[in-house]
Amino acid sequence: MSNFDRNAAPWSRGYARTGADVDQGLRAFMLGVYNHMSIGLALTGLFALGVNMLAVSAVPTQYHIGHIYLTDLGSALYMSPLRWVVMFAPLAFVLFFSIKINTMAASSARNLFYVYAAVMGVSISSILLIYTGASVARAFFITAATFGALSLYGYTTKRSLSAMGSFLMMGLFGLIIASVVNLFMHSGPFQMALSILTVLIFSGLTAYDTQAIKSMYLESDGYEIATKKSVNGALMLYLDFINIFMSLLQLTGQRND
Repeated sequence: MSNFDRNAAPWSRGYARTGADVDQGLRAFMLGVYNHMSIGLALTGLFALGVNMLAVSAVPTQYHIGHIYLTDLGSALYMSPLRWVVMFAPLAFVLFFSIKINTMAASSARNLFYVYAAVMGVSISSILLIYTGASVARAFFITAATFGALSLYGYTTKRSLSAMGSFLMMGLFGLIIASVVNLFMHSGPFQMALSILTVLIFSGLTAYDTQAIKSMYLESDGYEIATKKSVNGALMLYLDFINIFMSLLQLTGQRND
């Protein structure tokens, strides 16, 4: 699964390296990043679908959101105070990951990322109650196409994107503040504007982060460091993808009647 096993990684063997070795090592490093990210997205999708199946009742119950009836589990996840824990659990995981990434083992970092992706699936499973399956699928494929093109640009361009990255990070902080404000305003038009800004900012960050991840690679890195860099890069791109997807779904999604 990983391209960083001790038998395959060229930087772990200690022989003289050529330019071809460096290129091969970089490709393996980036492939590892995309592999981890893809597994994370798959886990998110599977857990979101699984939780939704367990939360929705096929027969009428006392719990419902709109015309969709919920099981006891669905009521606990989406209607009780537990929903706040479910909502903010991914943020807690990201903060913990950021603090501990440098001290934990590579295998622990990888496993924690996968657990985080699963928790994210539980957290966003409610979108399957709000939007039609066709809308969710359409937003996903649009996101995948957009993300792929922008990440490829970030990987291949010779132009430094550091200036753009600084501008986007300032925009991201402003976006976070505006989103908190709208939690109290509950303004539909304002939320739509925030969704548009989120798509634009994280689209730019996809290219910027890809270039930044590419620059993380050092052929002298051993297995542990290289794997942790790979997992950290996967988390960066995963967050870009999820934010674009959720915002596109808010903009284009058709709600369940």
